[in-house]
Amino acid sequence: MLQINRLLISVLLTAGCTACQSCKQRDFSSKDGYDLVILNGRVIDPETNLDAVRNIGIREGSVQIITEKVIGGKSSIDATGLVVAPGFIDMHQHGQDQENYRYKVMDGVTTALELEMGTSDVDRWYREREGKSLINFGVSSGHVPLRMMIMNDPGGFAPVGDAVYKKASDEEIKRLSEGIEKGLSRGALGVGFGLMYTPGASRLEILEMFRVAGRHNAPCFVHMRYGGLVVPDCIEALQEVLANSAVSGAPLHIVHVTSLGFSLTPQLLKMIKEARVHGIDVTVECYPYTATQTTIESAVYDEGWQQKFGIGYKDLQWADTGERLTAESFARYRKTGGMVIAHSIPEDVVKSTLADSIVIIASDGMLERGKGHPRGAGTFSRVLGKYAREDKVLTLMEGLKKNSLMPACRLEGIAPGMKKKGRIQRGSDADITIFDPCLIIDKATYDDPSRFSDGIKHVIVNGTVIVENGSVVENTFPGRPVRGIVK
Repeated sequence: MLQINRLLISVLLTAGCTACQSCKQRDFSSKDGYDLVILNGRVIDPETNLDAVRNIGIREGSVQIITEKVIGGKSSIDATGLVVAPGFIDMHQHGQDQENYRYKVMDGVTTALELEMGTSDVDRWYREREGKSLINFGVSSGHVPLRMMIMNDPGGFAPVGDAVYKKASDEEIKRLSEGIEKGLSRGALGVGFGLMYTPGASRLEILEMFRVAGRHNAPCFVHMRYGGLVVPDCIEALQEVLANSAVSGAPLHIVHVTSLGFSLTPQLLKMIKEARVHGIDVTVECYPYTATQTTIESAVYDEGWQQKFGIGYKDLQWADTGERLTAESFARYRKTGGMVIAHSIPEDVVKSTLADSIVIIASDGMLERGKGHPRGAGTFSRVLGKYAREDKVLTLMEGLKKNSLMPACRLEGIAPGMKKKGRIQRGSDADITIFDPCLIIDKATYDDPSRFSDGIKHVIVNGTVIVENGSVVENTFPGRPVRGIVK
């Protein structure tokens, strides 16, 4: 009897120990206190050059720990065989609505900013997106929309009336300056310029806007006045804004350099590097495609465009239908308006620009009802898939740096919160993209531009999972405003 009791006690103790171990495991997870853990992923941080298998603990929207030790949390992602990278930051995204945010997040983007064209009403722009966004969002104070408002131009994305060709009066320049000033005081991320869309804007007018930016140390995001190969050309256009930056002290950022420089892009990059050596705060971006896109009714397609861009009607593709244009259809669409794609950038220029160490990646993206340029859906995956993995134009680490860290660094001066983005480090924002390095690739094409990229497995914004196992999580809006100091 005693032997039986001893056996029973032994069994009960063993069962108790097993239960206790299970409880310990649960307590362990609770004790760690993480909302989310990412386990066994290849963590790549482009600032510290970390590239190793690690576990990440996230709490209250920020990274709390990066460790080789086992950790637990309320929920977990098994990232075995996947790269865990900082969420991609798109500094040049025109489509700022729910449709476009879905394409962005499926391309690994966690922050999308409208910095080239900007807005005339900063407070309203942010208010319209607060609590309604999948991803983080931000905007510049825009010279073009302010000029359109002041001159009662009826255009949409770009001006089509007085704001195109009219020379601003002294009073209008004063109102433009005041509008830029107000936007910056309300937390705009800089000043946006589309100089090719406003050929009537004098050099003095633009210099005055740079002076406002300089007083705030606010970056000027510039689509230069001229593009292409015919004088006045892109060289002269770059000289104008470099001089403005030198005079005003405003930081300068040149948008989509290849779509303005074409075969002269290496000369533009050389000028930018020389300016940097001599103390000018200037940065530059490109997108990884051989075609541009803008509105056909804009000043970009004024007479002489064939000579400037070195292309003809057959190189133009109507975004809505995919058709190539003729002289007749060009004239017709020029009257009705809409988006046109121009196949005009040499592939060797795209490759050499992507490989250049100073060049940031940005999409210039905008899709409407699934129509537009494939850059709106595939830019960042294309860099990592086609150009890093397949063509070996740059390394994976270099691609991730251009996709995340470099845009964050460009904006830290005006938005200190960007110091916590573009990185995976303790204390950084939990904006994270997890992808398969063997599969990541863009799928969007010029004929079918709304296809999601492949290989993006999970995306996290401010600690909330918004892409899970390759699918967007519905009715989740963790995106927050990226904003300068509001005065």
